Amino acid sequence: MIYTVVLCKAPAMDLPSEAGDVLAHPTRARLFALLNELRRPATTDELAGSAGQHVNGVRRQLERLRVAGLVERRQARRGRGRPRDEWFVAPGASPGGQRPRAYADLSTWLARAIPTSRARLREVERTGREIGRELAAPVEEPSASEPESGQERFARILTALGFRPAIELEASGNVRCRLCNCPYRDSVRESPEVVCTLHRGITAGLLEELAPDARMTEFEPHDPDAAGCLVEIAGTDWRN
Repeated sequence: MIYTVVLCKAPAMDLPSEAGDVLAHPTRARLFALLNELRRPATTDELAGSAGQHVNGVRRQLERLRVAGLVERRQARRGRGRPRDEWFVAPGASPGGQRPRAYADLSTWLARAIPTSRARLREVERTGREIGRELAAPVEEPSASEPESGQERFARILTALGFRPAIELEASGNVRCRLCNCPYRDSVRESPEVVCTLHRGITAGLLEELAPDARMTEFEPHDPDAAGCLVEIAGTDWRN
C-alpha cells in the first residue's frame, strides 16, 4: 500500500485570549498583532490601512485596547498640521491576562541558529523521530470510547499540529492525505533545510509507532505558503 500525504496550503507576540477578553474581538486582536509586528509606534491611519478597516472604527478599538492596558497613545507632530495620535504596545501589556510569549519568533530564530551541515541535519531528523514517537505514544482513553485506529490517530495528531488534514482512502489501497496548512511556514522561510528535516523526522517517528511495518518512500517539501509537500508511505494496513 502507498500512503500519500500532500501538504497544501505570526505575529511577534503570541496572543492568548478567551471569551470576554478584549483580544477575543478579531479587529482588536489584529490591531494588537500589527503593533507587535511593526515594533514601533503607528498612527491610526496607518493601522486602519493595514487592517482594511475604517479609521473611526479602528480608533474606537484602539481606545478599548488602551483602557485594557495593552497599548498606549501619544501625540506626535510630523511636519505641519495638528499632532496625530500614535499607538504602541504598552510596556506592561499582558495579553489574555498572561505574560507575553513569542514562540513564533523563537522558533524562527532557532531555525536560523542551527547549522545546515549534513551531520547537524541528521541530528535534527533523529530528534524529529523522537518527537514523533512521543506524539504517537498511546494515551489512556475513556472506557466508553472505541480505540482509535492508526489512521485516526495519525490524522488527529496532524490536526493538533495545525496541518488541517483531509484523508482519502482509495479502492486501490492507496491513501491520500492533504494537509491544507503549513503551521511552520515562518520558520521554513528562515531555514527550509532545518525545519523540513525536522518535519520529516516527526512524520517518520509517528509512523514508527502507528504503522511499524510502513516505510516512508518520499518526502518532497514545497513552498510553505502554497504548501503541497509530498509524503509517500508504503506498507500500512490502515485500509482494514
